[in-house]
Amino acid sequence: MDSRKILYDIAISKLNLPYIWGGDDFNGVDCSGLVIELLQSVGLFPQGKDYTAAGLLYLFSGHGVVTPSFGCLAFYGAANAVTHVAFCLNDELLIEAGGGGSKTVNAEIAAKQNAMVRIRPIRARKDLVGFV
Repeated sequence: MDSRKILYDIAISKLNLPYIWGGDDFNGVDCSGLVIELLQSVGLFPQGKDYTAAGLLYLFSGHGVVTPSFGCLAFYGAANAVTHVAFCLNDELLIEAGGGGSKTVNAEIAAKQNAMVRIRPIRARKDLVGFV
């Protein structure tokens, strides 16, 4: 089966999973945890690296693209302080673990904050740094 199709199916299967700060399993994920799970599912994520949004930016730097497409990572925050990462589904939409923060530590808090894995327009946030 095509790895792109597998990756897409895995991404969509994560919809509505709770956002949990530092999470990277079936109980909940944060933004970088979701991206790591997606990349690992098709063997694209090197082990032993910094798993934060800023760390992912460092890990993949040098491969920037201007127009997003399926599989690109979108980074948000500021060039010197990346705070969020998401996975592009196409040139307009992404899947992200969002709506929470460092105090979102369990599913109950996530539910109160409406913090979860969701699909959003890539340019909905005003703090887009770029794509890789």
